[in-house]
Amino acid sequence: MRDVALVSVSIDLGAGRRGVDMGPSALLIAGITETIESLGYTVSEIGTVTAGGFETTDRGETKTRFLEEIVEVGHQVGTMVGEGLANGCLPLILGGDHSLSVGSAGAVAKHFRALGESIGVIWVDAHADMNRPETTPSGNIHGMSLAVLLGHGHPRLVDLCGGTPAVRAENVSILGARDLDPGEKALISESGVRVFTMSEIDERGGVCMEEALQRANDGTGGFHLSFDLDSLDPRVAPGVGTPVQGGLTYREGHLVCEKAARSGELLSFEVVELNPVLDDRNHTAQMAVGLVGSALGKAIL
Repeated sequence: MRDVALVSVSIDLGAGRRGVDMGPSALLIAGITETIESLGYTVSEIGTVTAGGFETTDRGETKTRFLEEIVEVGHQVGTMVGEGLANGCLPLILGGDHSLSVGSAGAVAKHFRALGESIGVIWVDAHADMNRPETTPSGNIHGMSLAVLLGHGHPRLVDLCGGTPAVRAENVSILGARDLDPGEKALISESGVRVFTMSEIDERGGVCMEEALQRANDGTGGFHLSFDLDSLDPRVAPGVGTPVQGGLTYREGHLVCEKAARSGELLSFEVVELNPVLDDRNHTAQMAVGLVGSALGKAIL
């Protein structure tokens, strides 16, 4: 058992809809700190990163909207995550849109690279987030973050990972995908990233997470779990930035986190894309707190 280093990231510049910048506050209101402490952990609040607002921040190029501010946020997030790891803690990052992962997962990869080890990534998401500036239909950087971690995308973003791919494709899996763009499909095919679509999860169930764990831990020092709440079905989690029908059920979401905990290889964890503006009485935030508990070892028996 390690202490938990809590990093809050208030940003929605990488998304196409306002509101996910309030996600960390909603999670704190829902009792995330108390839940973690009830499991026997000590919580160290490393800090909060707050991005500029839409109205006051330079949008920059249309294919990489708000690039400069997102890069700055990534630097700050990376510094805080690195501090938590240096202190022997498990970083828990609360978002905020998924663009923050370039800083968070990138920092975890750099930390373990310095120790002579690589990391794996399990990306739980309705989307692949594997667009590049030349393929993005929106210019929203939260749809490019996994591509950047694999070494593809704007050089300013790739530099956040140390100017080199943060992870190898053979150690990366996407769970719960059901809304992919043409450019993402092409990069998935080229790279060899494993995508467990909702159709496959429907047919094969929990074995998909077991296979994702095998990939993530094959020759690595452990894995980073990035949980986008839009991976869940909107009937279960209405308060998300980009909802897509037909997602993971309540129990499937918990099973992913429970298996991550039981693996003993979880290095860092992030929960992203919570949008309290669209939520129903903070229901999605409360569910997210439960997922964090499961990832940290809370069990039914």
